[in-house]
Amino acid sequence: MGHDRLAEILTENLSELDRKGLRKQAEKVICGIKPAENGRGPRCHLAGYGRREFIRMNSNSYLGLSLHPKVVKAEEEAARAFGTGPGAVRFISGTYTTHLQLEKQLAEFHGRTAAMLFSAAYAAVMGIIPSLISDETIVVSDALNHNSIINGIRLAKPACKLIYRHLDMADLEEKLQGCTGQGNRVLVVTDGIFSMRGDAAPLGELTRLCRKYEDRFVEGIITVVDDSHGVGAFGPTGRGVEEYAEARADILVATLGKALGVNGGYVVADSRVIAYLRETSPFYVYSNPITPSEAAAAGAALAVLESFEGTKLLAGMRSLTGRFRNGLRRLGYEVLGRDHPIVPLMIRDSVRTADLVDYLFEHNILATGLNYPVVPEGDEEIRFQIAADHTEWDIDYVLEILSEFAG
Repeated sequence: MGHDRLAEILTENLSELDRKGLRKQAEKVICGIKPAENGRGPRCHLAGYGRREFIRMNSNSYLGLSLHPKVVKAEEEAARAFGTGPGAVRFISGTYTTHLQLEKQLAEFHGRTAAMLFSAAYAAVMGIIPSLISDETIVVSDALNHNSIINGIRLAKPACKLIYRHLDMADLEEKLQGCTGQGNRVLVVTDGIFSMRGDAAPLGELTRLCRKYEDRFVEGIITVVDDSHGVGAFGPTGRGVEEYAEARADILVATLGKALGVNGGYVVADSRVIAYLRETSPFYVYSNPITPSEAAAAGAALAVLESFEGTKLLAGMRSLTGRFRNGLRRLGYEVLGRDHPIVPLMIRDSVRTADLVDYLFEHNILATGLNYPVVPEGDEEIRFQIAADHTEWDIDYVLEILSEFAG
């Protein structure tokens, strides 16, 4: 039967992934959360590992808001009021008051006139990029942009696609100069924070270059930034790379599923752009939105971020990040990044990276190793992620285990 042959082919493909080292490890399943106590942050239990208590050093929940009482309460109350799912896409009775309230909050938070929600930030990026690209559009993209940006561009049919070297503004300028006359519009797309390295796009210089050359194109140059790792974790008040760089993109994409601790993605822009995207983005038009209760929870998380408590959470996260970075350097480790809670510890060897991940796990620490070919050969690393609900005890314990490994 065709199905059996297909299964054989796919099994062969999986074996090839194994041979190349590309296959993902078996998923570790969280089956319980132990709240913070006695100077230690939250711990998670994993299915199959008894009552062992693990520190998560690889979570995107930078502010720990997924466990915040106000966020949990908001989701519970909205679920009781509206049920567990939206029941339809936005245009077919799938829009609830909590969706509209959250979109208003997000637009105001980012100083824009409108916002729109998506089921995920990945869906947001994939949903808007093709809608902004015509066969007269030139796309210019950072070499280390997220997979969602890469695939969003693949869905479109631009007149030309150019890749500039990572964070290299001289190369970006050269690309902008060189594509004059090849299209009517240029779309410059970048991550805000790059998830593998924790470094930030130089948005001030990038937008300056775009202003410098935009008159060469009939429809100008449009900047699109995916700041999913930046919003809630970067900038003095958590408004991400725009706040950090004191510059603004034309269109900003971000997530509700990292620092805000919930689920979903969103786009903020001029209300005319948002009105167009609501009509043309298939990931919005044909997909259910996040649940009404998720929207309520995200609104509560955003309110916490904007409060005095949010300021304290940001300060605590930055203090712990600094403690960890400085500790790693004292131990003689090579560390990339600077101000973001992503802390890449460069091992630069696949075997040693895998060994260190295993050693950390043996000592109840969850960390993510990035090996070749996920990263270039010689750039193998452990990507640690610091959160506001870690404690000094947690940080010092992880440093102690890393010290033993370095031995």
